[in-house]
Amino acid sequence: MPTKLFSPFSLRSLQLDNRIVVSPMAQYSALEGGIAGDWHLMHIGSLAVSGPGLIIMEATAVQPCGRVSPVCLGLWSDDQIGGLRRVIDFARAHGTTKIGIQLAHAGRKASVAPPWLTGKELSSAEGGWATVGPSSTPYPGRRAPAALDAAALASLKDDYVAATRRALQAGFDLLELHCAHGYLLNSFLSALSNDRTDAYGGDIAGRMRFPLEVFKAIRAAWPEHLPLGVRISATDWVDRGWDINDSVLFAKELKAIGCDYITPSSGGVVPEQKITVGRGYQVPFSAAIREGAGIATMAVGMIEDGQHAEEILDAGAADLIAIGRGMTYDPRWSWHAAEKLGQRAAFPPQYARSHPSMRNLPR
Repeated sequence: MPTKLFSPFSLRSLQLDNRIVVSPMAQYSALEGGIAGDWHLMHIGSLAVSGPGLIIMEATAVQPCGRVSPVCLGLWSDDQIGGLRRVIDFARAHGTTKIGIQLAHAGRKASVAPPWLTGKELSSAEGGWATVGPSSTPYPGRRAPAALDAAALASLKDDYVAATRRALQAGFDLLELHCAHGYLLNSFLSALSNDRTDAYGGDIAGRMRFPLEVFKAIRAAWPEHLPLGVRISATDWVDRGWDINDSVLFAKELKAIGCDYITPSSGGVVPEQKITVGRGYQVPFSAAIREGAGIATMAVGMIEDGQHAEEILDAGAADLIAIGRGMTYDPRWSWHAAEKLGQRAAFPPQYARSHPSMRNLPR
């Protein structure tokens, strides 16, 4: 019997072979200058031969100060296009998946060491840099960012557009705008991190204004036939913070200006968050936004296996299933989901004899 997980899905002109998406996963492994190297070739290439419908590459900074760490990817320079194109070409040569990229700016949470090297804020002597934010309110325990003035906001918007054009030159099929996890655009949305008193602060309309302006500028620069989505933090998990009702409203506004899907993650604005973690714990956010805003969603968050993913799709809680840590732990997640559900996922011919149906054939 056919399943939803292994049925095709279209976003504008882009047709995915199935509903499995590899989430953007920070690798902290860029070469000097924010350039993709051999690690990314291996990482994305390994996932590409495993049969997902879509891979979205990691958060990629549109400005040098927008990197989370000194070894994060960037698209602020034409010099960075070639490394990404090399990864895309390799993935396409050996797999059937479509490839997207997430454009990002870390804002007041930038300038930290990779997680396996403490993850702590870096001083200038350690290679760190000054951070920026919607206001000078710091992420608790870190130095205060510089509040972005009107000129800096305009320049930043231009840099998002320039990165969009470079993503097109590199050959990506899809773009995702990062508005989650306490990074810059998410910090505009939450009243816990935005205390501006101008048109970009105050009530929810003011706090949404700059992220919506950025999205609109990217949409105008990105080809009409290619999809553009947004990852959000659906809730801050803190009283008086951003919540799911705000997210539904934001999703409606995004849909009205050309957004094709929402990926609802959560948290990241303040360390005081109290997250209730468990099996599929963020799936209800996907369901609420899909129903409330009438927009396609990608469900994320401790989705265990193919059967669990199929249940989410059958319930109408999402249109796509995004797997992150589960894919790095088991890069053949798609193959195993297909086997469990009695379906077929793409196998490169070099690996075809490893399929259970062929193990007893002569060597």
